[in-house]
Amino acid sequence: MKTDTIVLGAGIVGTSIALNLAMRGRSVVLVDRRGPGEETSYGNAGLVERASIYPVAFPRRISALADVALGRNPAAHYHWNALPGLVPWLFAYWRASAPARILNYARTIETLLAHSLAEHERLAGASGAGHFFREGGWLKLYRTEAGLENERGEFPLASQYGLSAREIGVDEALAMEPSLRPVFRGAVIWSDPHSVSSPGGVTQAYAAHFAALGGHVRRGDARTLARLGAGWSVTTEEGGVEAPEVVVALGPWAMDVLRPFGLRLPLQVKRGYHMHYHAADGAALSRPVLDEEGGYVITPMVGGIRLTTGVEFARRDATKTPVQLDRTETLARQLFPLAARAEPEPWMGSRPAFPDMLPVIGAAPGQNGMWLAIGHQHLGFTLGPITGRLLAEMMDGETPCTDPAPFSPHRFG
Repeated sequence: MKTDTIVLGAGIVGTSIALNLAMRGRSVVLVDRRGPGEETSYGNAGLVERASIYPVAFPRRISALADVALGRNPAAHYHWNALPGLVPWLFAYWRASAPARILNYARTIETLLAHSLAEHERLAGASGAGHFFREGGWLKLYRTEAGLENERGEFPLASQYGLSAREIGVDEALAMEPSLRPVFRGAVIWSDPHSVSSPGGVTQAYAAHFAALGGHVRRGDARTLARLGAGWSVTTEEGGVEAPEVVVALGPWAMDVLRPFGLRLPLQVKRGYHMHYHAADGAALSRPVLDEEGGYVITPMVGGIRLTTGVEFARRDATKTPVQLDRTETLARQLFPLAARAEPEPWMGSRPAFPDMLPVIGAAPGQNGMWLAIGHQHLGFTLGPITGRLLAEMMDGETPCTDPAPFSPHRFG
């Protein structure tokens, strides 16, 4: 089968790229070993996080580092045997988390975040996925005054970019979400983000629209990617596919494909877990709720109340160790009347991350006809559609909607 473009990876990023290219009239084959939205894009908190100008940064205070090292921070966990291989990456992550560099990160990521809601709305409207989306922002709860004070430090920068963050008291928070229990000291409502009831469902709807436009979704192993003259080929269950251009949007598996072609990019993974629960006594949520110091989010999904954990540093393919889920479930039950678990096993996924916390979007160094869209870490669902638009514009030689230079893979040398 011959086509214009092969897109490897059917998560929200790859699917959004394939859809954007198909909407421009290209013939595209989207290849994944599983169905669209069944891997990392399935297991997030479902936020289109318009307001996430501050990254999930590496702790800089000694006390915060000690909390992680000693297992006192429920938002973080690590495997000892993974740390030796992570040391250079963690050091670069620590450097990128310096206050001055955080401000530079905010200026850079804002150029993508500014388009995040509109691009999701455009694809959702075309794909009939609007019913998954809801407004109302998300609620961040704080158990201590120190936590609240830290959050207040984000308000000036948020205001600079026209974002709405408002501190509220316990009573107002409970009026917004009556099923919560008052185990917190204060809260902040961030009004700009949207959320969805099924991230996987949204991705599947985008993929279905892609197929309706004539795109092809194929099961296959991206590691079969090979040079074919001036173009590329990949093997799928329905036979080989050939194209002059290929997009690698494989998230945590990207380097499995890129290393054989000599590409060396500092991509690592941040693992995370989730579990769905039934709600007890008719309890309900209308938006995502973050227990900042508890290290988890609870959010209403089609499968029940989803509890998502923070970060686990481990080898990508290591056995599951959902200790964070067990710790945070105890805290979540204090906050919200969770009933029984709705699934027999916790879900686990891997967020692909570069140490500077920015994604790579652009042409692959030294590989004519190869394009990259990887490393979106905690913002993959948020940035999938704008990444699709930006990359499609670059591939078609148009003036892009925002400067892609900060996201170039060449920044790593």
